Amino acid sequence: MTEDEFRIWTGPGDYVDSDHPAVIAFARDVAGAAATPRERARLIYRAVRELFYDPYVTWGPEVFRASSVLAAGRGYCVGKASLMAAACRAAGVPARVAFADVTNHLATPQLLERMGSNIFYWHGFTEVNPEGRWIKVSPTFNASLCDKLGVEPLEFDGEHDALMQAFDGAGNAFMAYLAQHGAFHDVPAKHIMAEMALRYPKPLTRDGVKPDMETEAAALAAG
Repeated sequence: MTEDEFRIWTGPGDYVDSDHPAVIAFARDVAGAAATPRERARLIYRAVRELFYDPYVTWGPEVFRASSVLAAGRGYCVGKASLMAAACRAAGVPARVAFADVTNHLATPQLLERMGSNIFYWHGFTEVNPEGRWIKVSPTFNASLCDKLGVEPLEFDGEHDALMQAFDGAGNAFMAYLAQHGAFHDVPAKHIMAEMALRYPKPLTRDGVKPDMETEAAALAAG
């Protein structure tokens, strides 16, 4: 990676706001003692993964902004990918956000019913470059949610791709990537909001009550 490329992929964006004081402090607290970029990326991944996954977002700019996701302590896939990219940049690790359409994404029946589809358009993940090559990682699902839904939490060793689970806990074929939309310096928020309005015209939150996927998953696990 050239010096100019390094500067681009470690520089802040509007949504991947790696220059925000809270993001800088988060990166320092999580990974500041790690000597290598690979270890810093691994530690940041684990910390971002463990923020609660919340697909029932109210669409607006802040669901994509890294510092806002950090402040909320939860986010959906794009917001969590944005936060991982921002924290990695703050720790001196080149990073960017990337997008794909996926099917059989981890979900509860309630979420799929509200969506009207099992295809998740513009699923967000992160690409990091700790040691000269780009690695794809998905910090979407926290461990407690994975446990309730019967899959192992996704681990990242700082060296190999860690995309979302292709198989469920019983070894059955599970998630598949249908289309790749590329990698970006910053979240294309306006485009994603337009896509969400087109693909999922029914509101995910109904009757003034915001659902909680962790609660839904717990009820599902309890039978």
